[in-house]
Amino acid sequence: MLRQVQTWATINSGSRNLDGLARMAGQLADAFSILPGALRLIDPAPVDTVLPDGRIQTITHGQHLHLSVRPDAPVRLLMTGHMDTVFAADHPFQQQQWLEPGVLNGPGVADMKGGIAVMLAALTAIEASEAASRIGYDVIINSDEEVGSASSAALLKEAAAGKIAAFTYEPALPDGTLAGARAGSGNFSIIVTGRSAHAGRNPDEGRNALLAAADLALRLKAASGAGFSCNPAKIDGGGPNNVVPDHAILRVNFRPRTPEDELAVRALIDREVAEVARSHDVSLHLHGGFGRPPKPMDEKAERLFGLVRQCGADLGLAIGWRDTGGVCDGNNIAACGVPVVDTMGVRGGSIHSDAEFLLTDSLPERAQLSVLTLWRIAQGQYLQSAQDKTEGMTA
Repeated sequence: MLRQVQTWATINSGSRNLDGLARMAGQLADAFSILPGALRLIDPAPVDTVLPDGRIQTITHGQHLHLSVRPDAPVRLLMTGHMDTVFAADHPFQQQQWLEPGVLNGPGVADMKGGIAVMLAALTAIEASEAASRIGYDVIINSDEEVGSASSAALLKEAAAGKIAAFTYEPALPDGTLAGARAGSGNFSIIVTGRSAHAGRNPDEGRNALLAAADLALRLKAASGAGFSCNPAKIDGGGPNNVVPDHAILRVNFRPRTPEDELAVRALIDREVAEVARSHDVSLHLHGGFGRPPKPMDEKAERLFGLVRQCGADLGLAIGWRDTGGVCDGNNIAACGVPVVDTMGVRGGSIHSDAEFLLTDSLPERAQLSVLTLWRIAQGQYLQSAQDKTEGMTA
C-alpha cells in the first residue's frame, strides 16, 4: 500500500490538471483491474461556471472510474474515493519527504491516495474470503471531488441506488476520529447588472453594480447564525475610478446544518436579492446551488457507525466521531437515503496544505477495519441489527 501511495503521489492530479488526471485514472484502472467485475472510465457530465465578465462557460473535468462487482448479489454496497487533489500543476508542493519514521509528507498522501490504497486492499482481501459471493459493490473514484463533484454527482446518485450502505475513504483525523454529521454546502455566483455613468459629470444617472454586490454581501453575512454560516468570498467587477461600474459578480458560500436550514438559506437569498434589486435599481441573476446537501446523523447512519465502532473495538481500535462543517461525497450519498461512513481512509492531517501528512501505520490498520466491517455486512450482521431494532420497536 505504501508503494502504491508513493507512486500515485508522484502524479500531480489537481482538479484542473486534465493530463495528470488522465495519468492517475490509468494507474487506478490498472490497480483495480485485479478485482472482478466491469471496470470503465466514464466521461464527466458538463458543468457551467460564471466567468468574471459574467459569461457562462463550460468547464472540462477528468474521467471518473466506475467498477461494478456482482450487481445481483443479495447485499450491495457503494465504495467511493477521489483521485483529484487541491494542488495544481504549478503549485510548489509536489514532492514527498519523511518528516520522521512513519510520517510521510506529500501531496495527496492522506487526501486521498492513501485512502484509495486502503479501499483496494480491503476489497482484495474480501475477494479472497468466503464472503465474496454474498456481497456486491460499486466503486466510484471521481476526478472532481475537491471542486464540488458537479461532473460526477449524477454518477454518484446512480451508483447509490439499491445500496444498503456506503463507505468513502476520506482521511480520518490523526487520532482516528471519524466525521459524523456534516453541514451542507452551496456555492453561488450572483451577477449584478447596473448602469455606467461618468463618476464626476453625472454619477446619479449611474447604477453602481459593485456597491449593490457589496450591500448584498453584507446583508447575507448579517443573516447567518445558528442554522447556517455564510462566507462572501469574492466580488468581481469594477473598473476605472472615473466610471460608475455597471457590472459585478458576488461569489458566496453557505453551510446549512440541516435540510430545514438549507430551505431557510434559499428563502434568504431570494428575499435579499429582491431587496437589493429594488433599493439599488439594478438587476441580479443567480447562478449555482447546493451541491452538497446536509448530512445528519440519522438512525441508519448511527447503526452503521456502531458497526464500524464494534469492528474497531474487536481490532483494538477506539473509534469515535464528531460533527464537522466540512463536506465531501458522503453528503451526496446520504442525500440518496444511503447511510455512509465517509472517513474510512488513513489517519493523517494538515490536508489541503503543503504540510499534509500520512501516518503510514494506519494503512494496514484501516484496511483491516474495512475488511472486518465488510465481512460482517456480508455475514448479515448489519441487516440483522436493523431487523432487531425494528422488532424491538414493534414489541
